[in-house]
Amino acid sequence: MTNQLPRERRRVTPRRALAACAVAALCTLTAALPAAADTRAAPAPSSAQPLSLPAPSGRYRVGEVNLHLVDHSRPDPWHAGKVRHELMASVYYPAAHTAGHPPAPYMLPAAAAHFDDVTADGYLDLHVPAGRADWARTVTHVTRSAPVAAGRGGRLPVVLYSPGLGEPRTWGTTLAADLAGRGYAVVTVDNTYESPEVEFPDGSLATLALPSDHDAFVRKALDVRVADTGFVLDQLQELNSGRNPDADGQPLPKGLVGALDVTEVGMFGHSMGGTAAALAMDADHRISAGIDMDGNLTNLDGSLMPVARHGLDRPFLFMGKDGTTDTGPGWQAFRAHTPGWNRQLTLLGSEHSSFTDAEALVPQLRLRPCERAHDIGTIDPATAIRTNEAYVSAYFDHWLRGGSGRLLEGPSPRYPDMVFVK
Repeated sequence: MTNQLPRERRRVTPRRALAACAVAALCTLTAALPAAADTRAAPAPSSAQPLSLPAPSGRYRVGEVNLHLVDHSRPDPWHAGKVRHELMASVYYPAAHTAGHPPAPYMLPAAAAHFDDVTADGYLDLHVPAGRADWARTVTHVTRSAPVAAGRGGRLPVVLYSPGLGEPRTWGTTLAADLAGRGYAVVTVDNTYESPEVEFPDGSLATLALPSDHDAFVRKALDVRVADTGFVLDQLQELNSGRNPDADGQPLPKGLVGALDVTEVGMFGHSMGGTAAALAMDADHRISAGIDMDGNLTNLDGSLMPVARHGLDRPFLFMGKDGTTDTGPGWQAFRAHTPGWNRQLTLLGSEHSSFTDAEALVPQLRLRPCERAHDIGTIDPATAIRTNEAYVSAYFDHWLRGGSGRLLEGPSPRYPDMVFVK
């Protein structure tokens, strides 16, 4: 099966088909979609529209570097013939200055072409015909490999980001860059052969390995994400000590070594990435605070995941979409079994993708009103972005930096669209 299937064969079911119980509205996955492959793809046509993300709202400009991480102790979990497991990650951080450094691309060329042809209108169900958007030229307001600015106390709190199933790590750039502009090092991770497309430094592309058994796939994917999270944390400790992973074939940014505070780490994620944040916290006490954005804590058969059955001994925040949702049983069980700090918030007028870059990019894609509402709800996009940024930053400021946390205690007149669930 090739990557160039006709569109009418690729798009056959709504994206809730795979994980209606396990993760709310994750992606479209069907047997007609292309199988996993290492391949190369052509860039988007020049007539495609370049898009733009909002500028980070923090005091710092933002730099970024890609890391090629290789786990020699673990064979690839999705391909028996591969004796090592490779990942790609991006580190967003506050930049001392950006002069003389190029803009960071939103997606690399092969990944952008695959996202355009398969992921956007397939896995993410965004109603975007191939060739309409130039994902590689999307403006990020992030600079490649700029020197690092010293954080508070000289070190940067580390926060990990895990994307949803069927989403690339870049789909969380708005929130990652905004946190970095506030003085954090934010590490976004692609889980190879489970992320829709992962481009490596040599230009090769690893694409999603499709499931034949959906329940087994989701359970395995979560296990792999937990293991990948521990490995990434190990690699960040190595990097911070001067034993550097491959920075996408480039030198690490000046000032990055030694700048990371890896003693207390935060983690957040969207959809299955939010599920992974809870499970990774349960498995690794290096993660001291987490956020789940609309990710379920039940399995496909409706059974509770272990973390929902026994809760956590560290703070955890749920941020959910408006309206009917299937996250209820898992979230309720988790909160009932977590005696310590936890909160549940609902963003009024939002949809499942409102916690991702879709909120910023979909309004630029000239969709019909019904399609736009399906993708990102009815909330004003700028309001949704500003509200999400405020609560995510307030949460990590409180638990990783000792900030007041006042915004997390109850409704705020500044953000009337965020509702606290008792």
